[in-house]
Amino acid sequence: MKALFLTNEYPPTIYGGAGVHVDYLSRELAKLMQVEARCYGKEMREQRIDAPSLKATGFGVDTSSYTAPKLLHSVFNAVQHCVDWSTTNIDADIVHCHTWYTHFGGILAKLNYGIPMALTVHSLEPLRPWKREQLGGGYDFSCWVEKTAIEMADAVIAVSQETKADVLRLFNVPEERIHIIYNGIDLDEYKPVTTTDALKKYGIDPNVPFLLFVGRITRQKGIVHLVNAIKYMDPGFQVVLCAGAPDTPEIAAEMKAAVEAARAAHHGNVIWIEEMVNKKTVYELYSQAAVFCCPSIYEPFGIINLEAMACETAVVASAVGGIKEVVVHGETGFLVPLEQMKESPFEPINPDQFARDLATRINELMADPAMRERFGKAGRKRAEEKFSWHAIAQQTARLYETLIQQK
Repeated sequence: MKALFLTNEYPPTIYGGAGVHVDYLSRELAKLMQVEARCYGKEMREQRIDAPSLKATGFGVDTSSYTAPKLLHSVFNAVQHCVDWSTTNIDADIVHCHTWYTHFGGILAKLNYGIPMALTVHSLEPLRPWKREQLGGGYDFSCWVEKTAIEMADAVIAVSQETKADVLRLFNVPEERIHIIYNGIDLDEYKPVTTTDALKKYGIDPNVPFLLFVGRITRQKGIVHLVNAIKYMDPGFQVVLCAGAPDTPEIAAEMKAAVEAARAAHHGNVIWIEEMVNKKTVYELYSQAAVFCCPSIYEPFGIINLEAMACETAVVASAVGGIKEVVVHGETGFLVPLEQMKESPFEPINPDQFARDLATRINELMADPAMRERFGKAGRKRAEEKFSWHAIAQQTARLYETLIQQK
């Protein structure tokens, strides 16, 4: 059996949870079968992978001749990648797509090569209306191609119960075609470390506890709501925002203004790391943080919470999507209710109240080291028991076998 992964992100270029998922799942599946990954790259290149049964090829697209509006470049770039992937011969038994950027490629592979298509839902375009800021009219295309691919996929893999419910609500997909397979965690990589090199590098005082955020600057991740909560936080601890790769110039400017206001209002040090850091740095930040906060307003799974838990760090997270299946309230962290508008369900009804509620739970944990330690130990235990990549690869391989047999 051979599986073909189509993905935007692949090492060494990973910036989000979908890329993390593809990286670890492809390596674990390669212990069971042949796996080929076709991904985005500056130029067509074959990447050397440790596993002999895993091959990855990056495809480059030259967008310099595009005269379409700038907002549409990434859309047409995605279409070109999908065409190039499919015009390169496919000898796999199944194609597995990750994010809408690859869905057109999955459609081409399924129809032209006659192989089944599996599709993992890492997020859903109708639940990310702020993407219109990035794509303009291209957002209508991304919604269309996602809907088309999901409804014709042989299997839709949802990363949480909440994601499955969203798929059933938004698309015409028989329930028996939807399979829940969680994201996972590499427990040998994500574990507590004692080194503090990253703290020294970024000016974080190792003797003063700190709150940590790790993620992209995007509406989905709710980073601005957390920054707005800083003014309600108690003195005596630092706030570290490891946040880069803004979606748009507008949210970048909004983030900058919010951080400046937070620094003026907070008695502690607010440190903004404006870059996507390497894994060693992430391990240190997670391990040394007193509390990790995930203020997402939409999150199908929320793998960053699992990463923090594996490093024995207590979590404060918004009670949305798959986060509720990862973080156990009162056991591994606190879940903060997020009441959202029905007419625009991706913004809080009362943003200031949400910010205050985040700060209340963060203050509670910061004031109680024993609770933080208890939550951290419980988080690590939950990660070990529920979210290993080995088990997730086994489930995925069984699904592939079923689809190939049916075909």
